[in-house]
Amino acid sequence: MIRLDEQDLKILLTLQREGRITKVKLAEAVNLSPSPCWERLKRLEDLGVISGYNAHINLEKLVKPTLVMTEVTLRHHQHEDFTIFEKAVQDIPEIVECYALGGGVDYMLKILCRDVDGYQRLIDRLLVANIGIDRYFTYIVTKKIKSEPFPPLESLLDPPVRGK
Repeated sequence: MIRLDEQDLKILLTLQREGRITKVKLAEAVNLSPSPCWERLKRLEDLGVISGYNAHINLEKLVKPTLVMTEVTLRHHQHEDFTIFEKAVQDIPEIVECYALGGGVDYMLKILCRDVDGYQRLIDRLLVANIGIDRYFTYIVTKKIKSEPFPPLESLLDPPVRGK
């Protein structure tokens, strides 16, 4: 784990809230002069703590996508079976998230498609691809209650780290 000091955390928290902030405004917000702030920002990027900058696009303003959560259980449970499945889902843009789970289900997929028909065509492709799927269960999302890309950083940090 990378240890961060209070200034690094202030930079990250500010960027998490205000991704388009200028470097000068960022320096002001974290109470640093621009050069040291820029050096810290560059260090955080080089360490991979900041992995990129992007816009959060409200898809509902452009299209009405169908969001589907899909449970997947594989036929066999050898290391190679998991590797084959995980490699296959990497190349499918409609699968926006994939989680390996412990318990009775192997994976949970978050899938965004144009419509239910598009989802079914995707599932048919996965089954034909013979990537080890034994069973899948489909859950059509009918209403979004809450959607945040990440919780505020300070809610995930241990209090001792935050205070340093």
